[in-house]
Amino acid sequence: MTNTSETTTVEMKWSDVNWKSVNRAVFRLQKRIYKASLNGDTKTVRKLQKLLVKSKSAKLLALRKVTQDNRGKNTPGMEGIAKVAQKIQLDGKAKSVRRMEIPQSNKQEKRPLGIPTMEDWAKQSLAKIALEPEWEARFEANSYGFRPGRCAKDAIAAIYSDIKRTSYYVLNAEIEKCFGQINHRRLLNKLNTYPAMRRQIKAWLKAGVIEKDVFYKTENGTPQGGVISPLLANIALHGMQEVLQEEFSQKYTNKAMAKLYGRKPDINFNPPLFHRYADNFVILHESKKVIEECLEIINDWLENMGLKLKDSTTRIAHTLGDGKVQTGFDYLGFNVRQYRVKDINSATDGNGNKLGFKTLIKPTKEAIKRHTRVLKHTIRLYRNAPQEKLIEVLTPKIREWCNYYDSVVSSRVFAKMDNILFHQLLRWGYYRAPMQGKKHTVNKYWGVDKGQGWKFITPDGKVLRNHKDTLIKRE
Repeated sequence: MTNTSETTTVEMKWSDVNWKSVNRAVFRLQKRIYKASLNGDTKTVRKLQKLLVKSKSAKLLALRKVTQDNRGKNTPGMEGIAKVAQKIQLDGKAKSVRRMEIPQSNKQEKRPLGIPTMEDWAKQSLAKIALEPEWEARFEANSYGFRPGRCAKDAIAAIYSDIKRTSYYVLNAEIEKCFGQINHRRLLNKLNTYPAMRRQIKAWLKAGVIEKDVFYKTENGTPQGGVISPLLANIALHGMQEVLQEEFSQKYTNKAMAKLYGRKPDINFNPPLFHRYADNFVILHESKKVIEECLEIINDWLENMGLKLKDSTTRIAHTLGDGKVQTGFDYLGFNVRQYRVKDINSATDGNGNKLGFKTLIKPTKEAIKRHTRVLKHTIRLYRNAPQEKLIEVLTPKIREWCNYYDSVVSSRVFAKMDNILFHQLLRWGYYRAPMQGKKHTVNKYWGVDKGQGWKFITPDGKVLRNHKDTLIKRE
């Protein structure tokens, strides 16, 4: 039987699987693992994890995640589906990943992406199904990246909640080459899992990479691109918030330690606030001295994991401005800043007293520039396409960008983007009819959409959504 017919056979069987039952069976075991981990019952966690990785339901779900769920994405390395179905087990073996470099949206350097084989992709998915609930029970509350049910908007909402009534100094930091520099031995010791799982994780870490037909050993790091890599990175970075709380609890509130550091114990001392999204994090505190101490503590902690902060993007700022450091900060594509305002617009404290400032979170200038470039490039790429096709490709790009910023102060930015887009589309119209004027172009490609104002619209009524059509959920 050929590979094609084998693949077809596997795909035909998907319709026979009761996926509702499969998901329910896996979730039940994951829920038990989560509860056992929450209670510190390691023995039960390991027992249930071994049961889960051997279960038919977990293997089916792992296969589905790397076959059907990835179909049509043209991801390199997606071959041999039928063979994977027979081999999916954690056997302590791994094949080298194929490395490719992809450009980062807002940076000059490229990001290395390691693409595992189909077999390893499925095995990693299976391992993640077993490990994730254990660590979800242990992860710090203010960690948001690469976690189920969490996103960047949650991180921003949490930061807003922390700073809306107080101005803070901020350590805004990024970990340099996080995925590529994690110490393998430290990570495996921290993972502290059962022997078979440890051997499998170690095999993936040590599998090496192939780049331009040349093999390279991997002494550090976990390849970006693997299903399990984000989870391993989160495990490696787990504990940053805890170490800060412990350090400052001892230094400022413990009587003996406070005396050692030459200060009086302060029972009212508030520990620094910490928020992390993958390899980016912010630390907040009223005292600049405390923030500077945090920088030293985090540097020492990261060094133990083989990591360090990226100097070019790590800086201290102040949310309201102290005249000495940067005012406000950019985080995850959002600009977070406080503005001095009159009492009528001021935020209030818990007792209703005016604070004299207001916290505003907006899209960053760089995010606006990047989105403008995306629209410009798309319009140029489709300058010979029908208007209907251009609307078809622009709409999801606009929707995705607006949805990301629909919970912050974006109304003016959305209106600005609509104005920019109008002039970009106007140039598109001029290109198609260079001898015609602005009035002709506008009348041909714009019209009134059901009384909702002028829109970029086809004669048969296909409309391009505006940025400002997006409902702002909180201003």
